[in-house]
Amino acid sequence: MAERIEQRLEDRIPELEQLERVGLFTHKEIRAVLRKASALEYKIQRRALRKEDFINYIQYEVNLLELIKKRRARIGYSFKKDEIEHSILHRVHSLFNRATGKWKDDVQLWLSHVAFCKQWNAKHQLSKVFSTMLAIHSNKPALWIMAAKWEMETRLSSESARHLFLRALRFHPECPKLYQEYFRMELMHAEKQRKEKKEFEQAKMDLGEFNYSEEILNGEMARIVYRDASQKIKGVEFQLAVLSIAKLFDFTQDLQKEILESLQARHADDPLTWDYMARRELELGSLQPTESSTKQKKVSEMAQREERCCAVFDEAVGAVPTEDMWKCYITFCLERYNRKTNSEELKQKRLERTLSVFSKAHESNLLSEALYKQWLQLLLDSSLSEKAVEVAEAATRHFSQSVETWQMRLQVLIQLKREDVTQCFEEAIKHVKSKGTLPLWTLWVEWSEGTNSKENTEALYQRSLHATTPAESVTMKEMYLDWTYRSSGYKKVKRLFTSLCENRPFSLDFFRKMIQIEKEQESCKMLHLREYYERALREFGSTNTDLWLDYIKEELSHPQGKPENCGSIHWRAMKMLQGDLVEDFVSKYTLLQTGHL
Repeated sequence: MAERIEQRLEDRIPELEQLERVGLFTHKEIRAVLRKASALEYKIQRRALRKEDFINYIQYEVNLLELIKKRRARIGYSFKKDEIEHSILHRVHSLFNRATGKWKDDVQLWLSHVAFCKQWNAKHQLSKVFSTMLAIHSNKPALWIMAAKWEMETRLSSESARHLFLRALRFHPECPKLYQEYFRMELMHAEKQRKEKKEFEQAKMDLGEFNYSEEILNGEMARIVYRDASQKIKGVEFQLAVLSIAKLFDFTQDLQKEILESLQARHADDPLTWDYMARRELELGSLQPTESSTKQKKVSEMAQREERCCAVFDEAVGAVPTEDMWKCYITFCLERYNRKTNSEELKQKRLERTLSVFSKAHESNLLSEALYKQWLQLLLDSSLSEKAVEVAEAATRHFSQSVETWQMRLQVLIQLKREDVTQCFEEAIKHVKSKGTLPLWTLWVEWSEGTNSKENTEALYQRSLHATTPAESVTMKEMYLDWTYRSSGYKKVKRLFTSLCENRPFSLDFFRKMIQIEKEQESCKMLHLREYYERALREFGSTNTDLWLDYIKEELSHPQGKPENCGSIHWRAMKMLQGDLVEDFVSKYTLLQTGHL
């Protein structure tokens, strides 16, 4: 092994001598490079190879290349690249080849090699990398697309890109993304040929030796790709994706028409088809040439286009009366409403249209829970509070088991300061199952704190502890403790804490809150703090190292503390803590003793 490493280091000597001779590196730096290279070489020649060692070696060589590049720029020296950079590049490629040969499944390693080749313009080497990578990772369409894109855009070889796409489709005959990118590539190739032909004609050159097929120039290859794909891929999303690609090219009107006809024939009942057809009315209007017109005329034209869109949507919800279809219609209306406009008339018209569509969807019983929420928000923003109350009530009738819907209705009533808030809370608790009602109870007690008497709020807290599940009651205990301290003071909260400690479960924050309350008192007693820490440790002593450390800190820093107790607390912690927590506790305790924590 040593001989092989010595040989590799000797192979470096010519490039290092050149670096020193031309003044890019000093003699001292050359020696440092040799020492580092020797250490890295030994690591990658071991019997048990590690991927990290190869990555570190490659990174070192890349950094060296970058440093050479910067120093060349600084001193203005651009010669001897074959003897210096090319030698290092060859070594990096060799390292990548060894690493990817050993860890073939690591896609990130392959992509790193690809990125390196692109950065240093190693086209011939990159072609080999793609070829080897695709032979191993033929099951990943994204890699095929990357390789074909490079062939098309960098090497300007549409033939190679087409060959790669055809190979990829043999492995993934039903991959929509592959077909989309192949379709795009054929259109790009046609556009490139059209530009070439136009330039030749403008230069009045003889096209005899160049064969420009009219079919290819008109995108016939892309049409073949589309027809083949549409037989295998049935979804409307693919048809729309292909159509959006075709629209990027100005010579594809016939192809767009064919895709559109296929879309309407095959997916007439799909909401996405109707959504596209409706939105198309906006684009058709904007494509028409407009002469210089007044601001009022532009607003009028926009209103007419939106009306045409809505006419298509109205037809759509009649033909396909589904929740998804109404969602498409409402989403369109909201998008138009949220668009900025200086015309108050247009803004008002959009609002009225949106509210009308919401009402129609509600009457058809085809409005989803999320859309009810959007409807409510729109009504509140528009200061239509009475209508908002009606809509919130209707939403809870349709989704009586949904906590979020009840929460939404209650927030509306609270925001509007209605008198029937308590009645609505009672109704919500009655309809919703006990599990998951925590948001309702927290909202109720928060509202009660600012509205009702202390007695009513306390009764509500007590009720919530029994009504919620044990896991949810933990949060209510924390809130109850905090409110009692704010409203009734220390003595009351101490009695409440003792009472609440009789029923598990607890949270760590529950105990920490009580400890914090005790520390805020003028006569903070260590006796009480010990009680709270001991109670907390009974529940969380086996899983929380910070609790033990805080207890020790308290004994050390409190005026009534007993530093001699720290030893027994440490011993108990070592006994109670589980697994790796013991090691974590020991390291933190050491930092505490040395004054670093």
